Amino acid sequence: MSYRTRANMMMIGVNVFWGMSYVFMKMGLSSLGSFTIIALRCLIAFFIAGLFFHKPLRQITRKTILSSAILGFLLFSVFAFVTFGVSMTSASNAGFLVSLTVIFVPLLNCVLVKKLPSWPIGLGIITTLTGIGVLTLKHSFHMNAGDLLCIGTALCYAVHITLTGTFTKNENPIALGILQLGFAGLFALLCSFLFEHPSIPTTLSSWVAILGLGVLCSAIGFICQAIAQRYTTPTHTGLIFATEPIFAALFAVLFLHELFTLKKLIGSVIVIAGILIAQLDDLLLKKSVHYQETLPK
Repeated sequence: MSYRTRANMMMIGVNVFWGMSYVFMKMGLSSLGSFTIIALRCLIAFFIAGLFFHKPLRQITRKTILSSAILGFLLFSVFAFVTFGVSMTSASNAGFLVSLTVIFVPLLNCVLVKKLPSWPIGLGIITTLTGIGVLTLKHSFHMNAGDLLCIGTALCYAVHITLTGTFTKNENPIALGILQLGFAGLFALLCSFLFEHPSIPTTLSSWVAILGLGVLCSAIGFICQAIAQRYTTPTHTGLIFATEPIFAALFAVLFLHELFTLKKLIGSVIVIAGILIAQLDDLLLKKSVHYQETLPK
C-alpha cells in the first residue's frame, strides 16, 4: 500500500472523528456550558499533542507565540460558533453547513489576489448556496440562528486555514498546531469564567462527549491531519473533507435519532455536489501546469 493511499485512508478516519464531533457536542451541551466544553476540549488536546510532539515546543520563538495566539483566537471562534450553532440546529445541518469551508477558502484567495473566481469555483458556490437553501430555508424564507452560526463557523475556519498557510511558511507547523490549541483553550476558559459557571463533567455521557472531542476529534484529528497532508495532494484532501458532513448526518441519525427527510437528503446531495465541483479548480490547474511543462522550450 502506497504512502498516499495510507494518507488518504488516515484522512477518511479523521473525517469520521470530525463527523462524530457534532454528536459529542450535542451530548455535552445537555450538562455543560458551551465555553466550558470548548475549554476542556482544547486543553485536553493541547496536553496530549504536547506530550507526543514536545520537541518542537523547545524551539519556539516570540513570533511563533504571537502567530499561535492569532490562530488560537480564530480556532476558539470556530469552536464557539459551531458549539452554539449545534445547540440551535440539527447536528446533520451543522455538518453540511460547516463543510462550506471548502468553498470559502478558494473564495477568500480570490479576494486576496483581486481576481474573479474560476468557473468551477463560481459554479460550485452557486450549487452549494442552492443546497443550503434547500437544507435551511423555511416557508418564511429565513434561516434560524443556529444555521447562520454554522455558516459563520465555515467562514472563520476558512480565514484560519488561509492564515495558517501564511504562518507555516516561516514557523514550525507542529509547534503552531499545538500552541494554537492551548491558546484556544485559554480563551474559552476565560469566557467560561466570565459568562458561565465552569465545571467538570459529572455524568457518563458528558465525559464521553468531552473525551471524544478532546482526544479523538481534536488531538488525534489534528495530529493525523498534519501527518497525512505530507503524503497526499490538496485535491484529494478537499475531496475527502467533503465526506465529513455525510458522517455527521449518519451519526446524527444513529445516535441522536434525527429525522433525515427527503428535503434534507436533496439539500445535502446538492451541497456535496457544489463542493466537488469547486474541487475541479485545483485539478484543472494541475493539468494546466503539467501541460505547460510538457511544451517544448
